[in-house]
Amino acid sequence: MADKDLKALFAHQLKDTYFAENAIIKALPKMMEAAQSDELRGALGVHLEETRNQVKRLDQVFKLIGQKAEAIECKAINGIIAEGDEVIEEFSGAAALDAGIIAAAQAVEHYEIARYGTLLAWAEELGLEDAADLLRETLVEEENTDDILSELAEDMVNPDADEDSDDE
Repeated sequence: MADKDLKALFAHQLKDTYFAENAIIKALPKMMEAAQSDELRGALGVHLEETRNQVKRLDQVFKLIGQKAEAIECKAINGIIAEGDEVIEEFSGAAALDAGIIAAAQAVEHYEIARYGTLLAWAEELGLEDAADLLRETLVEEENTDDILSELAEDMVNPDADEDSDDE
């Protein structure tokens, strides 16, 4: 059971998160293409670049713990991305599409915030300060992206979607 300790769990979760980040890199361009507002496309584009850098940080964390960067399938992120794809298909061209894309993107962000918060806590517990610093940097980016998406939804996208439904 020695190999089933917190360090092993940390490494396992790191692999899961590595898979998730790479899946998100593949999903974001589809969301950007479907988005109707320039502001949403821009926010998703900025986050795509951040996500690429987050993968590089995960590569560094793997090195810090002496492991090769590798992924294990993350069924949770696959499900969240599939739900986003469903919204894009069902609401394509509709006034509420961008609101649905933001909801899907925030589901991704909330998942990532939970994962990075956990990884950060475990890194700190394990005394992996350099890894903790890298994970903290990513956690802050994920929280900022969530805030940006909330502001975009509240200030522009949701009211626009609601106004269009009032016209019917």
